[in-house]
Amino acid sequence: PILPPHHGLCPLQVTSNGSIGRNPPAETQPQNPPPQPAPNAWQVIKGVLFRIFIIWAISSWFRRGPAPQDQAGPGGAPRVASRNLFPKDTLMNLHVYISEHEHFTDFNATSALFWEQHDLVYGDWTSGENSDGCYEHFAELDIPQSVQQNGSIYIHVYFTKSGFHPDPRQKALYRRLATVHMSRMINKYKRRRFQKTKNLLTGETEADPEMIKRAEDFGPVEVISHWHPNITINIVDDHTPWVKGSVPPPLDQYVKFDAVSGDYYPIIYFNDYWNLQKDYYPINESLASLPLRVSFCPLSLWRWQLYAAQSTRSPWNFLGDELYEQSDEEQDSVKVALLETNPYLLALTIIVSIVHSVFEFLAFKNDIQFWNSRQSLEGLSVRSVFFGVFQSFVVLLYILDNETNFVVQVSVFIGVLIDLWKITKVMDVRLDREHKVAGLFPRPTFKDKSTYVESSTKVYDDMAFRYLSWILFPLLGCYAVYSLLYLEHKGWYSWVLSMLYGFLLTFGFITMTPQLFINYKLKSVAHLPWRMLTYKALNTFIDDLFAFVIKMPVMYRIGCLRDGEARRQA
Repeated sequence: PILPPHHGLCPLQVTSNGSIGRNPPAETQPQNPPPQPAPNAWQVIKGVLFRIFIIWAISSWFRRGPAPQDQAGPGGAPRVASRNLFPKDTLMNLHVYISEHEHFTDFNATSALFWEQHDLVYGDWTSGENSDGCYEHFAELDIPQSVQQNGSIYIHVYFTKSGFHPDPRQKALYRRLATVHMSRMINKYKRRRFQKTKNLLTGETEADPEMIKRAEDFGPVEVISHWHPNITINIVDDHTPWVKGSVPPPLDQYVKFDAVSGDYYPIIYFNDYWNLQKDYYPINESLASLPLRVSFCPLSLWRWQLYAAQSTRSPWNFLGDELYEQSDEEQDSVKVALLETNPYLLALTIIVSIVHSVFEFLAFKNDIQFWNSRQSLEGLSVRSVFFGVFQSFVVLLYILDNETNFVVQVSVFIGVLIDLWKITKVMDVRLDREHKVAGLFPRPTFKDKSTYVESSTKVYDDMAFRYLSWILFPLLGCYAVYSLLYLEHKGWYSWVLSMLYGFLLTFGFITMTPQLFINYKLKSVAHLPWRMLTYKALNTFIDDLFAFVIKMPVMYRIGCLRDGEARRQA
């Protein structure tokens, strides 16, 4: 959406329903931590598509052949469709309470009452300051010491029909069927990781001394309460005759039926979809108060279905909460793209991303087919295959040492297995059971295939890597000294991995030269996997084209252009 210009003194903030609100003055907000590097746009879009596919596949597996819904009630009588307990145009009051307790009962405490709005009309889309049915309230919350010390804080929302009160102890004013209630925790717990690094030669570090002390007190991972100043309360304008037991997921989590009458309460939805992760800041003892803007807006059924589907997590949470935290950060990039990117450019980016993924799959498929059906190794660099295995192992060990998310780890591990499989195609691999390793495991033996030895390919391959070593080893030594003198590391093991990974990332394209050398000596390129190379070349062209269009780190942009030029020269 395009935000209208504003000339006020306070910056604008997009609320969770897409409306515009003012941020509180800058002095009321603590200083945000330094922003993390934004993930690459290709990785974000492909990661989202990959997760959609996985969720669809798992859902299809578990839902195949479902049993029909039981449409019969007690005694075998058919269930009747229910109705909304708040009919259209019902006059109602809104009561918002803030409390440290998950279950709220202290209705008489004036300090707990945050907002009270009377004479709201259910289904009204034209009232309010902006004639859109929305109202908002802003105030500073005085937070107790328990919240400052990583405690929780809850928002309790009550809608009552006009003339009634949410307190059950007021018998004359309370009616169960005239009151709908919803609550949730409004602070968010996030993990803050601290990696204790230092210069391995001097022992000095540039890390904040306070962070070092907190890492010593709480460990390398600290769970900290965070705050966002905006939240929207949506009441869904819906009068669908839902049947209990037949509401489709994930909507069934929100539709609450009355046990006696069988009718359902109005659907209240806490909407924080547009609250970006980067806008959350930690709650600590230096904060005496917290700004909070609560907005109330009606919400249509189809928009609520979209929000509910996006915010609902898979019930098979076998990948852990850390994956979801990183997924939230990746979704931030998608949300920013939806808010700030030109619609035409956004549509073009999505289309090209799909084409890019298709080309990657085809390149992968043809690469497997090429090596699986290859009978002769004439003209192919076998040493490059072994060097590729070494590169893949370095990348795998590096991401494991740096706690990358599970999806990336699995992807790299599969790549290592494929590279290991290629070794069996370029060499004769045997297991020597007479000479065992440590007396337990058979010793693997490697022998060059006859088609590789009998041709001149082996001579040219050895010659190319000998010349290449004259360049690579001095560069590796210089980079190792630079990394040891000027960079910080967790330990010697991490230094070796980060040094090798950084070296391969910077100079890895040089390893393509042995195959170029063999091509030059043989005066032929007919032995190469041209289909796979063609798909990779098309993807390289797409990377180069969008390197200047999509927001990404400068070094990654240079890397795209470098790899693209290297592949084109190949």
